[in-house]
Amino acid sequence: MPRRRTLQDLADAAGLSLAATSYALRGVRGSPATINRVRELADELGYTVDPIARALASGRTGTVGVSGSLRDLWQQDLSVMLTQSLRRRGRFATIADADADPTRERLIVEQFVAQRVDGAVVSPVDPSAEYWRLLDPAVAVVAIGDALTDRPGTGSVLFDNRYGVQTALAHLASLGHRRVGLLAPALPSTPGRPAEVLAVEVSAALGLDLVLVSAPAATAEAVAVLAGLLSATDRPTAVFCLSDSLAFAAYRAAREAGVPVPEDLSVIGYDDHQLAGLVSPGLTTMAWDEDAIVEAAVDQLLGLLDDEIPQSPTFRPELIVRGSTAPPPASR
Repeated sequence: MPRRRTLQDLADAAGLSLAATSYALRGVRGSPATINRVRELADELGYTVDPIARALASGRTGTVGVSGSLRDLWQQDLSVMLTQSLRRRGRFATIADADADPTRERLIVEQFVAQRVDGAVVSPVDPSAEYWRLLDPAVAVVAIGDALTDRPGTGSVLFDNRYGVQTALAHLASLGHRRVGLLAPALPSTPGRPAEVLAVEVSAALGLDLVLVSAPAATAEAVAVLAGLLSATDRPTAVFCLSDSLAFAAYRAAREAGVPVPEDLSVIGYDDHQLAGLVSPGLTTMAWDEDAIVEAAVDQLLGLLDDEIPQSPTFRPELIVRGSTAPPPASR
């Protein structure tokens, strides 16, 4: 049986010190050319990191917890992209599903504590919850979407929701819509979400009559809620969904109710999930630069592990107009 390749074997092959080889392998330091060369040599030699040895040597497990509400399609994709990016940096990721439930999210935090994760990248259900303090200050934490207000020292990757909501609602107003449904993920035990709060403010400024509806994050479960909205005699002529998952539910509910999209109902989403361009008609939505968001979160996490002061970049979405929005029937 061939012996296990060691970091020293890899360092000898690369002509680097042990420290430089370790840094390059994790993508922490070194030129892009050096990092690529070390990783290619690791593949050729069959070198793999021994997590037990790493933990004994550094006091760290090399594990990062990733938490989000995975019934939301966009968060599913984001979680996969985060694990891939972490793996390229020599980190092992463990994914947990908060399922839009603060009680479950607390259990996940407790699980991360028990697993002694080095860090966590989270899309928080309740960003103001006290349970985030259960994670030791030495644990690097980065929140995506909302800052963890009760845990000092936490990094964050924020979204310009004001711009996103303003742009989406202004698009519907410019088409002539005046009564618009706002479909927000149902989070009854958490504070109001920023995008939801902003939508009320922005719609008032645009002269829109906003109908606020909370719906389950899961697409299938949201259909029944949307069916009730569409059966009303004064139903909206457009719906703005704060996730593409909810927008896909709106498509199904409209089809079952015999309300054609976009002729009788315009639909706009808020993710630009990969399915947005595949459904018919194509979904008009607000698109985020997922690759940049993931890299910003992982870079910040690794920086926190090296005791760097966290920066909080803010990302602005882009309106992608497809076939799901049109003037309301009265305007036509």
